[in-house]
Amino acid sequence: MGRLEAGPTPAVGVGMRINLPNQITLARLAMAVVCFACLAQYEARAGRPGAWLLDLSAVLFTIAGLTDIVDGYLARKQNQVTSFGRVIDPFVDKILVLGAYIFLAGDGFLDAGGRRTSDVAGWMVVVILGRELLVTSLRGVTEAAGQSFAANAYGKAKMFLQSVTVVWVMLTVAHPQGLATCAAIRPVLVYVMVAITFLSVIPYLRMARGVLSQMAVATE
Repeated sequence: MGRLEAGPTPAVGVGMRINLPNQITLARLAMAVVCFACLAQYEARAGRPGAWLLDLSAVLFTIAGLTDIVDGYLARKQNQVTSFGRVIDPFVDKILVLGAYIFLAGDGFLDAGGRRTSDVAGWMVVVILGRELLVTSLRGVTEAAGQSFAANAYGKAKMFLQSVTVVWVMLTVAHPQGLATCAAIRPVLVYVMVAITFLSVIPYLRMARGVLSQMAVATE
């Protein structure tokens, strides 16, 4: 049996570059990882000594949220919208927000008396996650049918409120005396955020109503 002659091996990744908007998105993912590492180390039972972890997490989360606006603007202005960016950008957004709420609802925010200092309960995380999964599924079905399913003002308002609430919770938990007034309205803000998150799915259901109706008829 003779030896097979190997043909020229194609270069993998030669000339492949990640543009600036996608670099910013990846940097946002790195900031999210550091933010989560800080939140994982925080223990409400330890008291104020761990407040710097929440301060740093709040700063990183804020910067990551602002860079989300920047990379989208640059991608459109410089005509650098790529398939990679269309996938990784919303992925990072969801990781950043969902990850933050998962940690805020975790045991690290239980004080010595068992009280949840963040006012973020586990069921709230389920609502946030369920909403994202439902909208993602609706988008997939609708776009597969050839119809547009772009983000709307309700979705953007939801994202803004979720982000503001994360930072609000972190800072008021870290500085309950210095931000006493803000800490007092924290539970209200958290519940309003959950309500808006739940209601924001209604416009998407209306957008996908036609496709869903056609699918229901086709399966009968």
